[in-house]
Amino acid sequence: MTTLCCRVATTQRQLDDALRVRWAVFGAELGLFGESVPPAPREVNCFDTLETTVHLVVYADDEPVATCRLLLPNPEVALATGRRWGIDLERKLDLSDVGGPGLVFAESTRFCVLEAWRHSEALVWLQVGLHEESRRRGVTHWIASANMETDSAEDAQLIFQVAAHQGLLSQRWRARALEPPRPPDISSAPHFTPAQRARARQGQLEGLRMPRVLSFFAHKMGARFIAEPLYDAGFHRFSLPLVAALDEIPASTLNRFEALRRGSSLRARA
Repeated sequence: MTTLCCRVATTQRQLDDALRVRWAVFGAELGLFGESVPPAPREVNCFDTLETTVHLVVYADDEPVATCRLLLPNPEVALATGRRWGIDLERKLDLSDVGGPGLVFAESTRFCVLEAWRHSEALVWLQVGLHEESRRRGVTHWIASANMETDSAEDAQLIFQVAAHQGLLSQRWRARALEPPRPPDISSAPHFTPAQRARARQGQLEGLRMPRVLSFFAHKMGARFIAEPLYDAGFHRFSLPLVAALDEIPASTLNRFEALRRGSSLRARA
């Protein structure tokens, strides 16, 4: 029987596992970096090796199948950029109105699961590991910008309207883009059909679905959206900024985390 577990990457091999999973999803599967394949297929950026960056990897036995990273505030980056926290999202958003005394924000990013494991418990194990490590490091809130699965400006705005219609916008914090998004003129990844867009233009938002990732964060993790859609030219997709308070994660999600830990502990003793 295959055993799943989530580990904090503490070795070069584990970091490499995380970067290879990221390439497999973002590069090979989704084709977000063009058609060329680098000699060593890894998805890497400058935040990956900072001492304030935590990489989490889910293993199925010894095979890495999912990963995410947690960017804690970095004084060096904050000083160099003139920003508040020194996290990656500050390249795109003005976060000066987000935060408060006693609150510790960390950016959850590069969240991905290999296609063959996407409907398994690997996703939950990744969240369990992220939650445990965040608590251990004193994080009170996650901040992120979640994939909207589209490069269509119209569809991204409609998704934002659906989120507002469902009461999923933050009533506490708002952020704004530092530069207006510049999506392609012609979309290659629409989210809605022409008929759905036509209904939405008439204000008929009922029945329009949110992208799976946004729905997961909003309903399973208690996240609320804090800004309008951002276009990422590197990933060729819009994303939607959000904040999730660890103290406001729904009880049903925390109960599932505990059941997973308990089940794993029982299997280990068997």
